[in-house]
Order: sequence, then structure tokens, then C-alpha cells
Amino acid sequence: MNQLTTKFDATTGESNGTRLPARRSLMDRLAGVLIRLGILTEDLDYHLIRAAMVIIFFFFGYQKWWAYEAERLIPYISNGPLIFWLYPAFGMRGASWFLGVSEWTFGTLLFLGFWNKRLGILGALGSCATFIGTVTIIPFMPDGWDASAGGFPAMTGNVPFLMKDIVLLAVSFYLLRQDVARALRATGQSHDAEARVPSR
Repeated sequence: MNQLTTKFDATTGESNGTRLPARRSLMDRLAGVLIRLGILTEDLDYHLIRAAMVIIFFFFGYQKWWAYEAERLIPYISNGPLIFWLYPAFGMRGASWFLGVSEWTFGTLLFLGFWNKRLGILGALGSCATFIGTVTIIPFMPDGWDASAGGFPAMTGNVPFLMKDIVLLAVSFYLLRQDVARALRATGQSHDAEARVPSR
């Protein structure tokens, strides 16, 4: 009788409100493999994101020391509402070096944030400032939207390269929030420990 009343939905793969056993079994096995690989390790995502940002700042900072990158930065710096002042202040090569020093400084602070959350906060603040500076270039980049495809939102030219910085800004904010929360938690724990020490 159950066989006659059982209903199967081909679009969702559900039978009487449950998934097909084969599909559930496959997903359960996949989840089990990921768990054994350590996907649920505490703070794994937090540490991976920090490591990724350190690597990004190392490579981006390294580029800034060479003439080829200084030339490639011209359209970005020239059209950046928050960074255009770098050329009058430092010149073309100096602006590139300034950015390189800044990126290595922020990357180093983020790296030290593995052990010292207060330094991590400084690195994350610098990272947020970096990507706010680059994301704000997007609306001002000339020829950033392809006219043959109707303009916005059809990206072209330098705009697609800048779009990744929206994600990097979100990542920077995530690290900032995590480091502030952890620094406050550590401070609270130290205050609690001090409160428990009997006075003499």
C-alpha cells in the first residue's frame, strides 16, 4: 500500500518529504570525507583567510618595486578619488614604492596577527583602507564599461581587475571584526583572572 501512496518529486529528488536514499548517502559520504580532512577544525577558515591575505600583500607589494608595475598603475592612481594625490606627492615611481611599503607593512601586521590580535587589528585596518582606496576607483575608471554591450554592467578594460577588491574588502572587514572580538575576549579574560587573584 505504501508503494501506491508514495509520491516522488523529480525536480527536488524528494520522496514524501525526504531525499532519495542514494543522494543522501552520497552527500553523507562527501561530508564525512570533508570532516576527516579537517573542514570543521576550529578557526580553520579564519586562519586560511589570514594566510591568503598575507600572501596577496606579499606579491602585490613586491610588484610595486619595479618599473613595469609603476607604469601599469597610472590609470588606477590617476583615477582614484582617494589616491590621486600620490603622484603630486611622490611622483610615478615614488607612488608605486609608497604602495609597496604600505602593502608589505599591512601584510606583516596581518601575519603577526596570528599571535598578536592587536597587531592583527592594525593590519586589518590597513587592509580595509587599501581596498576602499581601490574599490572607489571603479566608478571613475574611463572606458570601464563596454559600449558595444550596452555599457554598465558589461565590464571591460581595468574594471574587471578591480572587481576582485570588493571581495578583498569584505575579507579585510571579516579579519578586522574577528581580531577586535578576540582581542576584547582576551582582555576580558585577563581582567577576570586579575579579579580572581586574592588581594594581600
